[in-house]
Amino acid sequence: MTNLNVKYLGLDLKNPIIAGSSGLTNSIENLKAIEGAGAGAVVLKSIFEEEIYLEFAHEFSKLGPMDNNLEFLDYYDYQIKKDNLKRYLTLIKEAKKELSIPVIASINCLTAHEWGFFAKKAEDAGADALELNMFILPSNLSQTSQDNESMYFDIVSRITSKVKIPVSLKISPYFSNLGGVIRDLSFSEIKGLVLFNKFYSPDIDIDKQEIVSTDILSHNSDYKLTLRWIGMMANRVNSDLSASTGIHDWQTVVKMLLVGATTVQVVSSLYQNGFSALTGMIQNLEKWMEANNYSSIADFRGKLSMDNSTNLAEYERVQFMRHFGEYK
Repeated sequence: MTNLNVKYLGLDLKNPIIAGSSGLTNSIENLKAIEGAGAGAVVLKSIFEEEIYLEFAHEFSKLGPMDNNLEFLDYYDYQIKKDNLKRYLTLIKEAKKELSIPVIASINCLTAHEWGFFAKKAEDAGADALELNMFILPSNLSQTSQDNESMYFDIVSRITSKVKIPVSLKISPYFSNLGGVIRDLSFSEIKGLVLFNKFYSPDIDIDKQEIVSTDILSHNSDYKLTLRWIGMMANRVNSDLSASTGIHDWQTVVKMLLVGATTVQVVSSLYQNGFSALTGMIQNLEKWMEANNYSSIADFRGKLSMDNSTNLAEYERVQFMRHFGEYK
């Protein structure tokens, strides 16, 4: 009999497949359906730092000239934040009441300002863990790469100092020394790293000659960067590694586990195929394990990581050689 149980962030999961943070994890109805489909854990929709300030800007545009005074605006800013945070904390409380799987709260943050306080509120509301979703666009030309990296460690330190629940960090691959940053973050106060975020990116409509958004959902070939870096860092870091972006099928789940991921996070496939996609992934993972005589995830997790490889070039090669030479 196969055992799919894993430990992630110190939490017991019945399987390694997590429903990642998205608009689908923003209601109790969906969360119950996600648990029913078999997810090992769920990450609630992120509360966005920018979202709170954009809501303020939207409401500000509706104010009349008599309302445009600093005292009123300070109160209005406070009230908007309070309402957003209150709704999110209510979602955490209701999710913990209705679900038996771990509930992970999520903060999409750019600064450490106020979020340590909110992290404690999320903990008090019952969240089993907290995922920080961070990407600081290195567009400020006056800042060095070291300045940008320091911001991540500063935010992590400030937030983890406020809570006792485990904290994970979801990051991008856009660091000048990615391997070193992953290693150093893993030895900070966090318990897990999620590789990698999927971002909003601009595109161009050449007919209208204006900036538009690219595809919001990932594609089933987008997993390869994550696979490489999970494979290279597994067993060389001091935290759990969770694979994210481009995980659309059970085969990719198996691949991520083989290279050393502790868990995988699924989002786009749920939008495209419904929550039953989770059930299919779990069932097929179990069948694959049975066919290969694996009784637990631990029997094969990390089997194909760089740490266990006899040919490091399989991971470190970045240029095509014979592949394109023979390609027709």
